[in-house]
Amino acid sequence: MTDDILPSLEDQGVHQLYPKGPNIDFKKELRSLNRELQLHILELADILVERPSQYARRVEDISLIFKNLHHLLNSLRPHQARATLIHILELQIQRRKQAVEDIKSYAFNNY
Repeated sequence: MTDDILPSLEDQGVHQLYPKGPNIDFKKELRSLNRELQLHILELADILVERPSQYARRVEDISLIFKNLHHLLNSLRPHQARATLIHILELQIQRRKQAVEDIKSYAFNNY
């Protein structure tokens, strides 16, 4: 067994844009960050057209949103790994049961 340890954003010196705590609604927060990212990209496009010298702030905001999205997704990796492992084990059980049934039917038909 290993511990699922992901350093917090604050430990990495990054401002966290979603609520802290163990009961995070990942789907809601990922959607919210995605909408915010889309808005900031559109604003960046406007700024690049109207005031090109002021783009740096929007790029920093976009970078912060990406870091938060990345951290949220990495928080889901242990869950994804467990779900994948469960699925693989279920498939193995199913294949072994099928192999046992094949052996039984072969033995029954040949004797």
